[in-house]
Amino acid sequence: MGTDSTAARTLLDKADTLILQTGNLLNWGCLKKKCPTTPSEEDISQTLECTVSQAMETINLDEREEMKVSVKLFIVSPSLSSVTEAIDMACSTLGVAQIDSVIIAPPPLEDGRSVSLENLQPYWEELERLVRDAKVVSIGTSDLDKALLEQLYLWSQVKPASNQVNLASCCIMPPDLTEFAKQFDIQLLTHNDPKELLSEEDFQEALKESVPECHFNAWSPIWILKYSVIVKTRGIIKLKGYILQAKRKGSL
Repeated sequence: MGTDSTAARTLLDKADTLILQTGNLLNWGCLKKKCPTTPSEEDISQTLECTVSQAMETINLDEREEMKVSVKLFIVSPSLSSVTEAIDMACSTLGVAQIDSVIIAPPPLEDGRSVSLENLQPYWEELERLVRDAKVVSIGTSDLDKALLEQLYLWSQVKPASNQVNLASCCIMPPDLTEFAKQFDIQLLTHNDPKELLSEEDFQEALKESVPECHFNAWSPIWILKYSVIVKTRGIIKLKGYILQAKRKGSL
């Protein structure tokens, strides 16, 4: 095993939390050689952060008003701290104090059970707190049918501003959902994200390939955040990327 792999394994063995960042994916095509990752470790929190350093890019503060910053948060493993941690990380990565739009995709349930209001409530309460703290402007949901969207709307203090619908499983917008969204000024958006963005098994396999001989099966992905920055007046994507947090199972 090479020196780099040995160093990576040593850092990984010492960490309890792993943060992976792609940087701006639009920069990847400009790099002439394979992008190296730059690890850094915080001794106190035992967090190992790996980034594609040449692809990292923040928003120029002089241009902030011209940009719309949107994120979609995929909860992979239930954790009430996921929402705040992910939004804080997104703000830090992009160099902004506020996210314009956050859409949350709740964790998939076992045995094919459908998501309920009870499943959504803890995450939505965290989003509401972020709105009150002016960290987030608007919040939305993903793949809620009319019944669940209505339940969330009636229960919540900060109302959902949008709901994403996956057209891969629905060729047209359901009429009852369309009517409800129109009545309560909820924007309906489409997406093509897979139902499970990254399974624990796929993550562990990728970790095993990247860091040979590491204890890959000790790690579990907690959340994945997808971000995009769009120039408002032109509709052009300026930045887009992913951030992932994983934790050692004993520290969950």
